[in-house]
Amino acid sequence: MTGADTDALLVTSGLTRTFGRLVALRNLAITVRRNEIFGVIGPNGSGKSTFFNLVTGFIRADAGEITFDGAPIANLPATEIVRRGIARTFQGTRLFRGLSVRDNLLAAAALRSPVNWWDGLLGTPVLARAEAASGRRADELLAMISLTARADAKAGDLPYGDQRRLELARALATGPRLLMLDEPAAGMDAAETKALLDLIKDLRKRENLTVIVVEHDMELIMNLCDRVHVLAQGETVFEGTPAEVQAHPKVRDVYLGADEEAAA
Repeated sequence: MTGADTDALLVTSGLTRTFGRLVALRNLAITVRRNEIFGVIGPNGSGKSTFFNLVTGFIRADAGEITFDGAPIANLPATEIVRRGIARTFQGTRLFRGLSVRDNLLAAAALRSPVNWWDGLLGTPVLARAEAASGRRADELLAMISLTARADAKAGDLPYGDQRRLELARALATGPRLLMLDEPAAGMDAAETKALLDLIKDLRKRENLTVIVVEHDMELIMNLCDRVHVLAQGETVFEGTPAEVQAHPKVRDVYLGADEEAAA
């Protein structure tokens, strides 16, 4: 086995998905290495969200393979993929708006809990230990995103930027090895975006994470990612370092073409 294969955490090959006559993704081949921050960019309709939904089990592929840490996951349900160690956020927040900030984190942690129905029914020591561990982790995450003072507030009452950070923390509460962020800076101002960039870099080191980011904010992508994969119309255009992507003529054509069509 080569060093590159050893480093691979998520691998897709021949990944294809259609919706009626629309080909959302065609023969997508991506390799994401352990502990890197990997960006996926492209114009609207390029297949970015389809890629996320395929990897996280929200939809099934028509063809192709997805492996995570060497094991196939393409046909697993979303809850099992979370248990394997993949967590995601969404373009819009999907918090439990009526629950407290802390309870949102506890609910997410329950997805990886070792407790079964028998432990819950009898109140076994396994249940007590799991609840204590989840509580400690929730408090740690609250401190990490600077929301300890709002722990008892309803999630729906938080300012938008705080809701976005809470959703990120909720993904972390499931104990992932791979964190997939779908437009995490959407709706944020420049200061919030810079704070988010610093937080993601810190989380990569602190949590020993691999991160995949889909984002339209090119400044964030170019300052955050180790490598960037460019999609257009469901197919790969180019993949390389941020500097290589910025300099590549096909990438400029994709974005200029999209701008020209929008202006037409």
